[in-house]
Amino acid sequence: MTSDPYRARRVFVWTWLPDESAPVVAGAVDRVGADRLDFTYARSYLENEKAISLYAPELPLHRGAQEPLDGLTIAACLKDSTPDSWGERVIGNRLGSGDTELSIETYMLESGSNRLGAIDFQEGPEDYSPRVDTASLEELYDAAEKVLAGEPLNPAIGDALMNGTAIGGAHPKVLISDDAGIEHIAKLSVSTDVHPWIRAEAVGIELARLCGIEVPNSRVIKSMGRDVLLVERFDRVSGGLRRHVVSGLTMLGFDALLGARYGSYPEMLDVLRELGRSPQDIGRRLFERIVFNIAIGNNDDHARNHAAFWDGTGLELTPAFDLTPQPRSTDTSAQAMAIGRDGSRASQFSVCVAAAADYGLSRPEARQIVERIVSTIKDRWSEAADAAGLSEVDRNLLWERSILNRSTFYN
Repeated sequence: MTSDPYRARRVFVWTWLPDESAPVVAGAVDRVGADRLDFTYARSYLENEKAISLYAPELPLHRGAQEPLDGLTIAACLKDSTPDSWGERVIGNRLGSGDTELSIETYMLESGSNRLGAIDFQEGPEDYSPRVDTASLEELYDAAEKVLAGEPLNPAIGDALMNGTAIGGAHPKVLISDDAGIEHIAKLSVSTDVHPWIRAEAVGIELARLCGIEVPNSRVIKSMGRDVLLVERFDRVSGGLRRHVVSGLTMLGFDALLGARYGSYPEMLDVLRELGRSPQDIGRRLFERIVFNIAIGNNDDHARNHAAFWDGTGLELTPAFDLTPQPRSTDTSAQAMAIGRDGSRASQFSVCVAAAADYGLSRPEARQIVERIVSTIKDRWSEAADAAGLSEVDRNLLWERSILNRSTFYN
């Protein structure tokens, strides 16, 4: 077991500015207490005419140290670029930390540089040295299984597996590029899975596409005889450009615990209306995603599973992601975030229609959206299931259980 190597060490934040292929130092994070890390913009960054705030509502372009918002340990837009549970597990294995909880600074500096959005963390402000190692998908698959089993990793493979640690989520994933140089998140099915997560998400993405919801390009391939879902990264642009991304959790100003307890779609919509690039239709677009999640039985729609691009002045919803029908053991279900301003979150279409006004819709308009999404899923289920390569067993497991469960139609 090792001690925490980076706790209380200053961490430098680097960022890619819009239309720039090389990063610049934006500032530094300093620990000022057991549960507080402040951020300070670098003077060189503030003097850069191209500089944008990392996220203006919480880190405006001001001189001096900036405390995180109330209830947060670190600015949420920086936390978005740190690992979630899978990445933390890989780093813990690599450092031999056992059950020791590592510091935010360690997770920043030990995770891969090819992280979500346009931020990275470095030990110094002068030279940018990315932490990017590669290995074959088969080697990475084997390494992921070793992490799940608690077995130590070969250092070289551990470094390569680390490359995907800052993408987020609880399930094993790695980063790969195809022959055309397009970057993908590769989500792995593993021996401990008891639910067909990979094919279920693949059919969720395909159904969303058929329903007119913007989603990333994706496909299922085989590696070592197991399914791998390749999802094209929407935060990368050709030519080495990166797009800033903030999570719904950051938009709400919550940490994960408070977001799970208090987060709501209407509050997130308020932020998107205030700062959004297309506020006139954002209510309808968000409403469609809520209805779709209910239709496919995805109640893992917490605030970190929503995101928006940030360009320094405005927000624009990213393509929808993590659209996975969840296992159902009972008819009753609830969404992770409240659907209406009254706190209602039951996974029922009637709850969506009742909240129509919150999204700038009339009830007849809301019913039309529900009817269109439901009819599209019914009419094109077989097509989507074929595209996702679902077996007959998996189709029976998902259809009218997770997807279009009868309880979603209750009044």
